[in-house]
Amino acid sequence: MDGEQPGKARDSGERRRTEENETRLRRTTHAPAVDDRFSVPLRGVAVDPETRCAHWDDDVDVVALRFGCCGHFSPCRVCHAETVDHDPEPWPRTRFDEAAVLCGVCGATLPARTYLDSSDACPECGAAFNPGCRRHRDRYFEE
Repeated sequence: MDGEQPGKARDSGERRRTEENETRLRRTTHAPAVDDRFSVPLRGVAVDPETRCAHWDDDVDVVALRFGCCGHFSPCRVCHAETVDHDPEPWPRTRFDEAAVLCGVCGATLPARTYLDSSDACPECGAAFNPGCRRHRDRYFEE
């Protein structure tokens, strides 16, 4: 093995297999199709089984949000823009009591009001949501 330590070769091989498995678990879905792994109509770019996408991929990026324009869920606005043929519209205030958020960890669908009033965690399973999303909620929910 040309001077390589056996443990290191095994570690890099394991790392490569893990990355390959993660890549296989990610899907890009364009309209009119939806990602059949989820209980809601969801589209996105390189979406993993917990709704992380190519654009937002930290441990806490585990929500998908419903758009008012089409009623479909996407992990982020960029995913929406890249997978449909129309401009995004935020979820309407008059529908804040309807399911508009998907927790990618437990699969719960949450009303917009519940999500907006949450302490950046899923009320069903306790999974942490990205607190930075508060800065751009107006892009997803009508004010």
